[in-house]
Amino acid sequence: VRVRHSAGGPRGGRQSQVNHADLVGLIEGGVTEHGGRWADLGAGEGAFTRALADLLGPGAHITAVDRDGGALRNLESESFAGLVVETKVGDFTRELGLSNLNGIVMANSLHFVRDKTPVLESVRKMLRPGGKLIVVEYGTDRGNPWVPHPFSYPKWERMAAQAGFVGTRLLRTIPSRHLGSIYSAVS
Repeated sequence: VRVRHSAGGPRGGRQSQVNHADLVGLIEGGVTEHGGRWADLGAGEGAFTRALADLLGPGAHITAVDRDGGALRNLESESFAGLVVETKVGDFTRELGLSNLNGIVMANSLHFVRDKTPVLESVRKMLRPGGKLIVVEYGTDRGNPWVPHPFSYPKWERMAAQAGFVGTRLLRTIPSRHLGSIYSAVS
């Protein structure tokens, strides 16, 4: 695990089909307080970790988790203004040792898991009372080889309730050239 402290601001990463402002816009409605302890599960190269850092600001602690340590290296070499971004190589379908979190972001990561119920129960236990789970997902129930198990927002509402999450609401939907749309939701 590496921890980064710095006085500099976040630097740009790779360009994707949506830009940084789109990523911030997808999750901003679920991030209502500055600071706190958050995790980005399935962080990859850190696009949503960077968006979360912008929203949480100084004093925050973000743990970016991914099975691919190589992908996390981009975050390890960056500077973040007044906050800590910790990287952790791990599989979010297994015990991570995270607890009492203010929030968790799972952006385009749950669609790799066929049986989401045990993962969602584990994620709920990582959150402090009143903690938030922000999910970003393709707006379809039909997968493909690259996105094997996506779930539409109506399906997410049911899955979240079955896993014990409350107050689930749609945050935003944007077009996607892959699978039609991407939505974000908070529980």
